[in-house]
Amino acid sequence: MILRVVLVVLVATAGVSAAQFQRALSFGERIAAENDFDGRFNFCRLVYDGNRNGGSWRTDFPAADLNMSIRFSELTKTRVAFHPSGEPKHLLVRATSPTLFKCPLVIMTAPGSAIFDREEADALRTYLAKGGFLWADDFWGSDQWEQWEYELRKILPAAEHPIVEVPMDHPMLRSQFVVTEIPQIPNIGYFRRSGGDTSERGRDSEVPTARIINDDSGRAMVLMTHNTDISDSWEREGEDASYFYAFSPKGYALGINVLLYALTH
Repeated sequence: MILRVVLVVLVATAGVSAAQFQRALSFGERIAAENDFDGRFNFCRLVYDGNRNGGSWRTDFPAADLNMSIRFSELTKTRVAFHPSGEPKHLLVRATSPTLFKCPLVIMTAPGSAIFDREEADALRTYLAKGGFLWADDFWGSDQWEQWEYELRKILPAAEHPIVEVPMDHPMLRSQFVVTEIPQIPNIGYFRRSGGDTSERGRDSEVPTARIINDDSGRAMVLMTHNTDISDSWEREGEDASYFYAFSPKGYALGINVLLYALTH
């Protein structure tokens, strides 16, 4: 019933140099500045360097950022930042950007391709310790998980910060909608090519998982959605009716719950 309500609403509204870093951004793109924040919610995306093993920080950008911002403003009472033109004010941040600390939540896609240097790892550790929340989404199979976990452990050592499965009664899954399973959402290209399959790596990615790392008080500070592409359900919501009906309501329900949890814990 809850997901049906979401569906109705959605259908109705249907270690590099500075020079190297600048080349990673396209014309018109920039890292957020202090004056980009005004107390309203901004979708913050983490820009990182990587090996492109399965994507980059640009995966699902910018449509996922735009669409989630719009739906978040429509389906919750959160004050979301918009430009005077009416476009959501989504932002890019680096791990070493001072403005990272203006973002209560930062999302990164294709984390299985990320590489962090020591400065970035230290900055992310500080951000998380001070109450920040990192959501790593859209990576598949054992090789991408191993790459991500290797980089993650530069930030949060395993001995001090175990990774655990998200229990289905976790408040993150009850923030607004009742989520009873972690959906496996493939990218739309694979969905079309495969005739409707959802496991992008075959047997190596059959089971979608949501895992977290908690701080000392029990607050989840890192969420990892593996063997699923939640943000593609936001990015591609208007491109294919069969894809939309199969995945977007579930993807938005989970996404909105996560955002609300990060903003309130």
